[in-house]
Amino acid sequence: MMHVRRSPEEIAANRQRYEEHQKKGLEFAPKALPAPSPLPAPAIDAAAIVHQETIPGGWYWSTALKRGEALRIDQGEGGSTVALVAWNSGDTSERLNLVDTVKVQWTTGLGKGRVIFSDMGRVMFSLIEDSSGAHDCLMGGSTAASNAAKYPGVKTRNTRDNLVLVAGKLGLERRDIPAILNLFAPVRVDDDGCFHWRGKLSNSGDYAELRAEMDMIVGFSNCPHPLDPDPVYAPKPVIVTRFRAPAPTVDDLSHSATAEALRGFENNAAMLA
Repeated sequence: MMHVRRSPEEIAANRQRYEEHQKKGLEFAPKALPAPSPLPAPAIDAAAIVHQETIPGGWYWSTALKRGEALRIDQGEGGSTVALVAWNSGDTSERLNLVDTVKVQWTTGLGKGRVIFSDMGRVMFSLIEDSSGAHDCLMGGSTAASNAAKYPGVKTRNTRDNLVLVAGKLGLERRDIPAILNLFAPVRVDDDGCFHWRGKLSNSGDYAELRAEMDMIVGFSNCPHPLDPDPVYAPKPVIVTRFRAPAPTVDDLSHSATAEALRGFENNAAMLA
């Protein structure tokens, strides 16, 4: 493979273009997103509930999700990290893309009012409620090797193998598994680029609600995050509720928080046309 050496002048010009684009994006974005959703989580109207599933600690689950429906992921019994992946149900080659989600919104901080993109530049989810704001979209999930090192001599389940099982049951392969979103994982990056677990950012009983902006298949794994400092493997059950979400209002923040989100919804509209 041939590598092209760029001149200092070209590098400087590219950086200047990037910084100008970033400045425009940040100027469009709201100066502050809403406060975290209140705890405890309010009851969901029983008539709106489509299905409710409890995922035991260490296990996995997948579900279909229709556009306009939402998922509430509720820790219920205490702190648990929930790994999430998603595919467009009409074309599973379109999948969750956290790199673009972070890049086009200029932040790794996902909270109420943010959106989650696919690799086709369309919006998959709007984060409509979130009591946490402590989610990890950079590190990935546990593996057999990471669990063996962390919990020596203990038989455990891990996120990578769980998602391989999810994919296989959907007729997909390992290579179809996208990068995962870790909900309720208070990971932060320091000035040296190192990842740290900031447990004080999480609350026992945190919840998040994600509204579907296209028809999807969503997979979950309920296993401890690789940075979770608890030396004991004891993930708590989580409750996932699929329900019919209220229609977005004209001032829905997810539709207007950034110029990139606006374009993403325009791409969704073009797909549905």
